[in-house]
Amino acid sequence: MLLAIDCGNTNTVFSIWNGERFLATWRCSTDHTRTADEYFVWLSTLMTLNKVEAHISECIISSTVPRVVFNLRVLCDRYYDCRPLVVGKPECKLPVAPRVDIGTTVGSDRLVNTVSGFDRHGGDLILVDFGTATTFDVVDEDGAYIGGVISPGVNLSLQALSMATAALPHVDVSHPATAIGKNTVACMQSGVYWGYIGLVEGICRQIRLEHPRPMMVIATGGLAPLFQQGTDLFDAIEDDLTMHGLVLINELNKERDTA
Repeated sequence: MLLAIDCGNTNTVFSIWNGERFLATWRCSTDHTRTADEYFVWLSTLMTLNKVEAHISECIISSTVPRVVFNLRVLCDRYYDCRPLVVGKPECKLPVAPRVDIGTTVGSDRLVNTVSGFDRHGGDLILVDFGTATTFDVVDEDGAYIGGVISPGVNLSLQALSMATAALPHVDVSHPATAIGKNTVACMQSGVYWGYIGLVEGICRQIRLEHPRPMMVIATGGLAPLFQQGTDLFDAIEDDLTMHGLVLINELNKERDTA
């Protein structure tokens, strides 16, 4: 079975794939000080509690936090006796190479989402990922990543607003009943929510103007369903886009190794 690991700036997600479906998915906070032993105890405990019987024989890692990768590698080597495939490393092949400026390093999460989005929806896509940063990935007609946009994430913006202004509290993002707030919290929630709706719609509109063919817009990330309530921009919401991409990349590399 495959252990797929997606390490983001805020959370790290572990999923077990049995060749047909995901048996379980768990997440923990991303912490570069967490050791391989701690990961294994945590995973083993969750597997036992959830009655998941899995013999892990393969591992694949996507990480936007380089310092975390070492301990994840040790986890795979020490406890699952396998060398993990790490997206973004030269030995990890992709279906189509990204077409970006020479010397540019593309985040592994963006590469994985590109592979997954193309598999499910074909080419000419805008993938909007509501994560720590809100990213826009442009997928060409042949499935190549050809660039994108990075903007501050929703929660990151809320934290910055609260930290930089003495009189404003920290608030949770939500879909406000009205755009005009009647109190401080409602004003902040409206500004963030409708501000991000405008940001997403505006960036996607500009990308479409620069692209020669019609484009679908696919959203992913925990806040995607919330923002879908305020716009008809999205053609689909994918909650497992990254994990699906990790499975595809792992299968591609297995086929090439045996060819």
